[in-house]
Amino acid sequence: MSQPTLRHVTCASPKGLHRIGYTEWGRPDAPVLMCVHGLTRNGRDFDPVAERLGDRYRVICPDMIGRGPSDFAPDPSLYAVPQYLADCVTLIARLDVEHVIWLGTSMGGVIGMLLAALPGNPISRLILNDIGPEIGSVGVEKIASYIGDDPSFASFEAGEADLRGRMGEFGEHTDDQFRYLSRHYVVQRDGRWTFHYDPTIAIAFKAAAAQPAVSLWPFYESINCPVRVIRGANSTILNEDCARQMAMRGPKALITEIPNVGHAPTLISDDQLQIVENFLLD
Repeated sequence: MSQPTLRHVTCASPKGLHRIGYTEWGRPDAPVLMCVHGLTRNGRDFDPVAERLGDRYRVICPDMIGRGPSDFAPDPSLYAVPQYLADCVTLIARLDVEHVIWLGTSMGGVIGMLLAALPGNPISRLILNDIGPEIGSVGVEKIASYIGDDPSFASFEAGEADLRGRMGEFGEHTDDQFRYLSRHYVVQRDGRWTFHYDPTIAIAFKAAAAQPAVSLWPFYESINCPVRVIRGANSTILNEDCARQMAMRGPKALITEIPNVGHAPTLISDDQLQIVENFLLD
């Protein structure tokens, strides 16, 4: 396939306007598959999904505010789900479509759950990658322990080596696959090699993590569209009991576990891509 087109859309917040970037693949007249990344990741994580499905879908991969080519927030308090949700609604309006299929990894899945629970929402199918209405405290504490780092590296290769150490829960990957996961994560900014995201995204995340956990079950149980859940068998974010309940409650999701993977499956390998493809073809 040809390379994706990078576009931007202007969004509003209580602090003014900002732009978020998104990559677009496939035919403009095809059904929209919207792929939304996790907390510290970026939209280019979904390139393998787009390459696999771009002949049948218009694949849209946004970078949430503070990530990749998107603007950094003028106030760290904007790095929270309400703003992400509002920005995604603005993006869908830009696309001028009535329905989207939503594939969300971790944070991207939380945004998808909340949107799919709203009356009149545009989501026709929902794929949740290692996330559910209960978020494991062990996993949250682990993320809080490293998020917000603002490292400097002498080279891309040094940054990639550091990142590989942080991606152990993703499971086994080839060197080429690790490079794939690093190539838009380790970037040059202000004359140094560092990570692509605004380190102040940690402020809102740590503040939320310090509060009592909020149950998202009422939102999940309000979802009416078909739901598929992909779970890393070793995940500390989506535990086994929560996944089992997701299969029995609300939309009664279909659950698929990926062995020897924690948080979260990267959707790069053929077997993981096949799970996504099969659900869309059902």
